Amino acid sequence: MSVLGALAKVTAARTGRAEPIAERRHYHLSARPLVLVPLRLAGEAAAPLAVALGSAPHDATVLIVAQPRDRVLRLRFIEHFADRVLPYVSSFCEDAEELTVKSTGEAYLRYLDAPQLLVPNPGGAEFLRLLGRSVRFHRTEGDNAVPETLPLLGRWLTWFGDRSDFPGSSVCLAMTSVLTTHWASGQSALEDGNLAALLGWIDPPAGMTGPEAAALAEDPLAFPPAGPATDPGFDNEELAPLIAAYDGAEHEWAKVIAAERLEQALRSQLEPTWQLMWRAVELLRDLPEGASVEKRWTDDRGAFSWFAADIPEGYPQARRDSAVSATRRLLKQEQALDTFQAQRAFDDPRVLIEYRLVGEAFQGTIGACEPERRAKPKSREVPRPYIWVHTADPFRARVGETLIRIDRPAQKAEVVGVDEDVIQLELISGMGQGKNPAAGSVPEEGDAIGFARFSPGGFGGPPAKLPPREETPWTHGGPPPEPTSELVEEWS
Repeated sequence: MSVLGALAKVTAARTGRAEPIAERRHYHLSARPLVLVPLRLAGEAAAPLAVALGSAPHDATVLIVAQPRDRVLRLRFIEHFADRVLPYVSSFCEDAEELTVKSTGEAYLRYLDAPQLLVPNPGGAEFLRLLGRSVRFHRTEGDNAVPETLPLLGRWLTWFGDRSDFPGSSVCLAMTSVLTTHWASGQSALEDGNLAALLGWIDPPAGMTGPEAAALAEDPLAFPPAGPATDPGFDNEELAPLIAAYDGAEHEWAKVIAAERLEQALRSQLEPTWQLMWRAVELLRDLPEGASVEKRWTDDRGAFSWFAADIPEGYPQARRDSAVSATRRLLKQEQALDTFQAQRAFDDPRVLIEYRLVGEAFQGTIGACEPERRAKPKSREVPRPYIWVHTADPFRARVGETLIRIDRPAQKAEVVGVDEDVIQLELISGMGQGKNPAAGSVPEEGDAIGFARFSPGGFGGPPAKLPPREETPWTHGGPPPEPTSELVEEWS
């Protein structure tokens, strides 16, 4: 936890209300997200019990499995689940734009929008991934064939689960993770995993403080767990007897009545979380969107378009990644995290404060400038304005280092000199292609300005490259070693 994060938590505990740690929303929010509140049977990782889903607060569909240990009923539930999720996903495959790969000249389609799943917590996203894995290899022909929608749903749920691992991706969001990115409560990180308690700190009911609302949210009768696990008391006192009643029903009408009672009980577990999810959506929509959110959502749209195009002829995702695939996946996730953190800092002044505190960025005021200055670094003379920035931030500039301007990331400056709290900079890019700087590209005396040592692309240098396959050790997916005389046994 950063110093600023710790301070925000202490402040929240003192004031009794969650402290904002971001001024911008750093995730895309779809106009019609698919909110999912899944429940599973205790003791079984991928045994669905019920799910509430829908794209509007007043339009929730609840599906249940009357006997989760019955695989036929479980597959029937997943089939109904697929009948609602797949049309939602395919509805985004209508409008597309045609783009061209610059390096090869090949044309491809990218959809103008993409689906978005919202689940209460990371456990919900993991459950969807496991549910997808459990059905994506099912056969649609031969003995025990299943409808084609089941393995198709499995492939999509696996894709959503995989994308949720990428920092900055918005196609599958865990609400508690998103909320803690924007607010700091006065409770522990473990307690923040309770959606009701976290929202109690962020948006307590009238007349209550955050701690009071969070304490009330810990009552499983008032606010049942947000899933996928259910409350043990509910399991023992209500769920188990109702499932036993369903199993013991001898007539069809009796089973229908038992299933209806079970559905009512499960709705009581789902309804409070359903309302909390949409309240959280409202809170997030009130925040202005960060400048780089659109770019990351474009990447999500591209990934969605690529996977949708691969569906007709592609194969289900592998049960386990190979060594090379796992390494590439981890490398991409590290790069995505690096980029996401940097872009958040450039988008959000409140997030940038963390980097100002540790001396990776600074804010200041221009005390003097030479906007007309020109220099001849190569063959021709070009604009090279000087600016002198006064700053009180603990930033130790090094002469010769290159900095990135916060409000214009395309503009770079080189440190020319340092005199106590004044940093002299030479602007070296981001002023247009003309002989004179473009209008507004050069700051003026008295302007507030900020620079950082990192760019929106990340904190380090270029991304690491993996060796080609022929140079990868055979233990990690490369070609097997050529047999040599030392390795050949005498008897072979």
